[in-house]
Amino acid sequence: MALFLRTRPGSDPARTRVAAAVAALVTVGAGLGLRAVATGDVAKYGGDALYTLLIFALVVLVAPRTTPPRAATVALAVSWAVEFLQLTGVPAELSRHSVAARLVLGSTFNAPDLFWYVIGAIAGWLVARGRAAPTGEP
Repeated sequence: MALFLRTRPGSDPARTRVAAAVAALVTVGAGLGLRAVATGDVAKYGGDALYTLLIFALVVLVAPRTTPPRAATVALAVSWAVEFLQLTGVPAELSRHSVAARLVLGSTFNAPDLFWYVIGAIAGWLVARGRAAPTGEP
């Protein structure tokens, strides 16, 4: 994702949006690929981290001038909110009727997911932070 996200001050928002959209698509592809080749905890928890990484890319897509820490914080907050929403049973009911709801909202609260969302947010922040660092370009 480092090649995609440009969050440097003064960077072109249109270019950042395109890059974030590409990063989001790559992240979805990585998630689908992970599910195709892995099972068990690797697929589950890797998918959790990628879920938050996808939200990170979507935050940058919507707000291209946001800072990496802010994008990571928003992505983590959204991920945690969805996870805690699962305690209500609403996502489980929606998931019974819609594959899309199951993919986006999940169905069952799982406390270890909260940790893996942090990993995804940190990964997004670290990658974007690397892109935000001055490179000596004028």
